[in-house]
Amino acid sequence: MTNYHRHKRKGGIYFFTVNIADRRKTLLTERIDVLRDAFRQVKALHPFTMDAIVILPDHLHTIWTLPKGDDDFNLRWRQIKSACHRSHAPAWERNSTAPAVRIGTQECPPQHSHAGAWER
Repeated sequence: MTNYHRHKRKGGIYFFTVNIADRRKTLLTERIDVLRDAFRQVKALHPFTMDAIVILPDHLHTIWTLPKGDDDFNLRWRQIKSACHRSHAPAWERNSTAPAVRIGTQECPPQHSHAGAWER
C-alpha cells in the first residue's frame, strides 16, 4: 500500500488532482450532475470553500480552503466518492470507472508566491 506523506495545516489552502481509475472513460463530464450533488452534500455537512475547480472528462483539479481549526480533507473526499457511488453505483464501480482518488496535495502558503507550489 502506498504511504502518502501529506502536509496538513488547519485552515489551509490545498490544491488537489483527482483521477478516475480508467482514464479512457469520461465519467466526470458525463455524470457532472452526480459530482455536483456530491460536492453540495459534503459541503453542507463539512463546510469548505471551493476557490476554483476544473472538471475534465477523466480527472479534476480543485483548490479548497478549509475552515480554521480543520484539516480533514480526507474525510471530505471519502464522502464525495461515497456520494457518487450511491447515486449511480453501476457507473462508479471499481471495475469500470470508479474515481480512484490520487490526491496530489500542495499547500498554498497564504503569504508566499504560489509559483513553486503546483505539481507539474
